[in-house]
Amino acid sequence: MSTRIRPNVVTVTEPGMADVVTSQVSVRDLKTHLSEWLARAQSGELVEVTSHRKPIARITAVKHADSRISSPLQKAMDAGLISWNGQKPNLPPPMKLRGQQTLLSDIVMKDRG
Repeated sequence: MSTRIRPNVVTVTEPGMADVVTSQVSVRDLKTHLSEWLARAQSGELVEVTSHRKPIARITAVKHADSRISSPLQKAMDAGLISWNGQKPNLPPPMKLRGQQTLLSDIVMKDRG
């Protein structure tokens, strides 16, 4: 196990876990360098926050959702069947019912009172 020490920061690398680095940071140093610590956590580093040299919290990267568990809408987007540019959709004009001159939306609104 190797350890690097900076003022208020301890970084520990566990043997056999080369891809996981744990860093301890005091609340004061975390508040001072929040963006730096969040970037380190986002890159996969486990950050332990300490208060008076006792761990009180951990900051880790958010795991991406499992691609096998997806909504039907996301599956259709992934398959290229539909696309969305982030804007409001352009909808066709309201539809008239066969044989009537009343719009379906008007019937629904009347029904809702």
